[in-house]
Amino acid sequence: MSGEKLSNKRIIFKDYVSGYPREEDMLVVSSDIELKVPAGSSAVLLKNLYLSCDPYMRGKMSKPVGKSYTEPFTPGSIITGYGVGKVVDSGHPNFQAGDLVWGVTGWEEYSVIQAPESLIKIKYTDVPLSYYTGILGMPGLTAYAGFHEICSPKKGETVYVSAASGAVGQLVGQFAKLMGCYVVGSAGSQEKVDLLKSKFGYDNAFNYKEEQDLNAALKRYFPDGIDIYFENVGGAMLDAVLLNMRVYGRIAACGMISQYNLAEKEGVRNLFSVVVKRIRIQGFIEPDYKHSYPQFLELAIQYIREGKLVYVEDVAESLEKAPSALIGLFSGRNVGKQVVLVARE
Repeated sequence: MSGEKLSNKRIIFKDYVSGYPREEDMLVVSSDIELKVPAGSSAVLLKNLYLSCDPYMRGKMSKPVGKSYTEPFTPGSIITGYGVGKVVDSGHPNFQAGDLVWGVTGWEEYSVIQAPESLIKIKYTDVPLSYYTGILGMPGLTAYAGFHEICSPKKGETVYVSAASGAVGQLVGQFAKLMGCYVVGSAGSQEKVDLLKSKFGYDNAFNYKEEQDLNAALKRYFPDGIDIYFENVGGAMLDAVLLNMRVYGRIAACGMISQYNLAEKEGVRNLFSVVVKRIRIQGFIEPDYKHSYPQFLELAIQYIREGKLVYVEDVAESLEKAPSALIGLFSGRNVGKQVVLVARE
């Protein structure tokens, strides 16, 4: 039996880009979709409610030059990313119509997920559903795993977080404060710096754009050095941090957003500090820690309910705003986690 057909707006990736991407690199198109999965299919049909804009998506917009941890977008095909959706129809025994889920979906109003095993059912609905694109989704698990499992923090240690008001950074600082650490973050505007101190409980924060000498700035905030650095930026920031790390310091490398739009990446000159100070640097990606998600979810939902974790979102309303919202990440236009509201339940 066939289902109802509706027009389905979609965001198509036009072609590979170099330098800063533009809104014109993504096209809004429409096509019909049948609101029923084919008989015998194990696919799931989702109505997308929220879409997540994340820095890693910039790498998927470049022509591949080597193996990466994520496949690039295909020119002419739909953009994909993390999102929250509601099941409209299902051929899979684990999903029923009405289920709320999060996972990788298409940038469109409705998506057919051919391998729904990757979707995670939403257990708690007493928090905003958009949280599953951020604090209770990929960025949240990234912050939790990077800080707790890679950095092995101890009470009283000094912690520095770059891009600290972003989707991941705002959580790392709060996890560090809950551990009893001294925490400083950097961001790119006074508004964001104020947010770090007033909303997220950072001990201090600074606007890196106003600092002529990052090395001197870090020495000002960490006169005795940095035990833990949560790396989101790379380039000159990483170079300065290396000079200010303490012996046996740990660096969790989550991202390097300052490098994503550069044709030639910046070099790092102070790597000998890794040897002298016996610094441990580990890069990681969230899928490596999917096994930790149930434990993380229970901890995070408890903290949210107790008011120990707070989260700030920057919500763009309507699918058509998604290209602009994504582009804004790379100029720091967003304040908090960038989310696109596609539809309400």
